Amino acid sequence: MKLQTDRMIAQKDGGIGWITFNNPARHNAVSLPMWQGLFDAVSAFAEDPEVRVIVLKGAGEKAFVSGADISEFEEKRSSQQTIEAYNAVSHRATATLHNVNKPTIAMIRGYCVGGGVSVALSCDMRIAAEGSTFAVPAAKLGLGYEFDGVRKLVDVVGPSFAREIFYTARQFSAQEAVTMGLVNRLVPVDGLESYVRDYAGTIAANAPLTVGSIKTLVAQALKDESQRDDALCEAVVRRCFESADYVEGRTAFMEKRKPKFTGR
Repeated sequence: MKLQTDRMIAQKDGGIGWITFNNPARHNAVSLPMWQGLFDAVSAFAEDPEVRVIVLKGAGEKAFVSGADISEFEEKRSSQQTIEAYNAVSHRATATLHNVNKPTIAMIRGYCVGGGVSVALSCDMRIAAEGSTFAVPAAKLGLGYEFDGVRKLVDVVGPSFAREIFYTARQFSAQEAVTMGLVNRLVPVDGLESYVRDYAGTIAANAPLTVGSIKTLVAQALKDESQRDDALCEAVVRRCFESADYVEGRTAFMEKRKPKFTGR
């Protein structure tokens, strides 16, 4: 897939859609065109029936994403108007990633800082290499962190750890990230990509409608009861039971073979 900037790369490999932040010289700091590239890549994979899982990673060995490209801030985030324009693009990218109708995994190696944490939190799961470091240094820059980003962190690590991360603005080790629940799995550096590839392959082999229904149901479970869409919850479950994949799953079980799901 060709994107508008070469600092973002999107590639398909079987049922996995890989999105790479390709700015290793700046530890994969995200520029405005890269935020747009993230939106474009996720949107394209969302519409591609061959892609069952989306994995995000950083180019090189030093960083997943080290944050937003601060060198742009004087020009693109220095006035109310430019801040709003910048935020609209970055928020659209992370919201699209968060809401995409397919499972998402952040494959983290090295620095995961600021906007990198926001990207990782927008994914369903985070798998990190030993030695990775995490931080949200907003309090060291004097910038305001909008509610949606704070809420996503609270949803994952809880209010006490969220306060600690923001109040201290310090770097946390990968093991600390596991303790907080920020990271699902911690694996050796040299086995990170193969582990994630196998993990994503396992998910991709499962019934897409079932996996997609769980993503919808978990999102609804995180909402206040008054805001939940009960009809949607019932519909995604019913769709699973009415699908050809449900027939295939039962048949494969009886025939003692692996099922071949089509997402229909």
